[in-house]
This record gives sequence, C-alpha cells and structure tokens, in this order.
Amino acid sequence: MLELYPGAFQWNNIMRSYVRSEIPSAALQVYLMMLRSGIFPDHYTIPIVLKAACRLLDVVNWRQFHSVVIKNGLESNEFCESALISLYSKAGEFGIARKVFEQNVDRELGSWNAIIGALAQGGNAKEAINMFIKLLKEGFAPDDVTMVSVTSACGRLGNLELGLQLHKCVFQARTLEKSDILMSNSLVDMYGKCGRMDLAHKVFERVVCRNVSTWTSLITGYAMHGCVSEALDCFRDMRLDGVPPNSVTFIGVFSACVHGGLVSEGKNYFDMMKQTYGINPRIQHYGVMVDLLGRAGLIDEAKVMVEKMPMKANAVIWGALMGACEKYGNVEMGEYVAKKLEELEPWNDGAYVVLSNIYAGVGLWKEVARVREMMKKKRIEKIPGYSSV
Repeated sequence: MLELYPGAFQWNNIMRSYVRSEIPSAALQVYLMMLRSGIFPDHYTIPIVLKAACRLLDVVNWRQFHSVVIKNGLESNEFCESALISLYSKAGEFGIARKVFEQNVDRELGSWNAIIGALAQGGNAKEAINMFIKLLKEGFAPDDVTMVSVTSACGRLGNLELGLQLHKCVFQARTLEKSDILMSNSLVDMYGKCGRMDLAHKVFERVVCRNVSTWTSLITGYAMHGCVSEALDCFRDMRLDGVPPNSVTFIGVFSACVHGGLVSEGKNYFDMMKQTYGINPRIQHYGVMVDLLGRAGLIDEAKVMVEKMPMKANAVIWGALMGACEKYGNVEMGEYVAKKLEELEPWNDGAYVVLSNIYAGVGLWKEVARVREMMKKKRIEKIPGYSSV
C-alpha cells in the first residue's frame, strides 16, 4: 500500500494505529522506515511520534525528537508542545517542561492541560492548582481533561474547601457531546482523599455507567479511612454489577482487610485476584499482604511470603515486617530483617532505631548500647521527629 500511495498521510495512519494499539515501538520503527524511504514528515507526523516516544520512556531519544520539532518549526504546535511537556515531565525534568510551556506566548488549552497534568502527576499539587488559577485569569475555559488533573491535585492536598469550589467548575466543564465519567471518578477520588466519604458516595450514586475506576475510587476511599465493611460491601456490589476489578482495586481491598485485621478474608481475596481474575500480584500487593500478616502476629508466614515473591523485596516490604517484629518483640526475626534493610539502605536510620527498640522492649540493654555505638561508628543519626503542621 505504501508503494502505491507513498505520501506521509498513509505512513501517519499506520503509526497512529500502532500507538492506539499500545505498540509504540512499532510506530517509531515505521517512522524510521518513512525517513529512509525519503518521505518527509508533515506537521501531523511529529505529534504521533512524540506520543509513541512518551510511552516508551526513552529519555535519550526524547531530546532527539525535540530537535526534530525545532527543525520543522513546530515549537508552537499545540500537540507537539503538549507532547514535549509530557515527555520531559515523565523524565522528571519539570524545569525543562515548564520552559517549553513558557516559551510559547500563544498557548492553547492543550498546553495548559499538559503542564497542569504533569505537575499534578509529579506530586507538585500546589503548583498545579496555581497553574489552574493562571489559566482562568488568562480567560481559558477548562475542559474535562483540565478538571480531572486539578481535582486529582486537590485530593493530594486534602483541601476540602477548594474541592467544593472545583466541583462547581466540573459542572461548568461538562458537555453534552462527551461522557463525564472521568470527571465523576476524579470527584469520588478527591472527596475520598479529603475525608468526606458521604460526598464521595453521593457523587458515586449519580454516575449512571460506572466503570472499574468509579468503583475503585470509592473502595479505596473507604479503605483509606478504615471503613472496612463499606469497602468490602462495595467490592461485592462491584462484582455483582459485572465490573471486573483491576490490580488497583485489590490494593484497596487488601488495605481494608489490614484496617479490619481480616487475615483469612485477605488471603481469600489474594487467591481470588490470581485465580479468578488472572491478575499477577505486584510488589504493592505483596507489601499490603505482608503488612496484614505482620500486624496479626503471623510473622513467620509473612517472612515466607516475602521469600517466595517473584521479585526482589524492597525496603518498604522489609520495613513492614520490621514493624511487626517491634510490635510483637520478635528479636530473632528483627535481627534478620535489620540485616536485609541494612543491605538495601545502609544510610537509613530506621532499621537501627527499630532494632534498638526491640532490644529495649525485652530488656536487652547491652544490645541497645551496641546498636547505638554502631550508629555512631557509621555516622548514622536518627532523624528528629517533626510535625508537618
């Protein structure tokens, strides 16, 4: 087909299809073939290529694509600019992303959405809100993409008063042409993180066609605030409604079991995730399960789970087990876990402090002194406690 119709239009369609099919590497290969065939890319080609590059997380090639954008005079193209902002943000280069945004005087809404989304997803919630305020002052009307990012940022801040104001903006951003499911899901998530599960449930009840994200946002909100029965009832209703849960849903379910100390239920849900829904547990799932077993005093069983994990345990998982050792005064296991933590993070004071507390709890004061002396020799100091307030 490309031999009969060698124009850029056909190449663009093939690349776009690969990107939509979640095969970005193939899209970039087609782009290279296009260049080698002597076909010059047009202003539709570059945004597609940037979108493919964004999903591959290849920082070296990103800079090359940026030079292609400049070479083709597309710095002010809304789609190219948005893609570049997303590219640099995913690489953690927020300074460059902001520079790309600020160098364009005639910004479009897509560019604002890209920078706000990048800041929100990167944990810079306050900056995202401030950028949203600037957007309004510039006279732009936010759309559904804007509001999803802004409500997400508000949820991270836990600012209920701001959240109530943003809810009004969500109503204004709604259109008849597009579904508002993403905005509704973000509101459920926001109210849940702000601690108002009554408002989260009220928004949830108004959603007609609920998807997995809608249910997951409510389940996670209930679990976060220790509403165990509500979270598990919601999970049951989700399955009865015919909506299959995803990996994030099960993290919320396991967290609810941790809050309620429901060990047998947690094990059943863990088996359900693997056997019924074919979801391979990730390190986050193992982390919550280890925490569940450890809090219940099943320290040996938790250790077995850690050792049988298909991936290497990180400091968070070993830290959860260490906390269980402190709670139940298990010296032998505490020493074993402390060595694992020391291998992973030799600079971290946490393992030494907890091990010292374990020794003190059972009256082994010589061992307490030995741990403190070891910390002095290694120049590891305990980080003083402080209040974020």
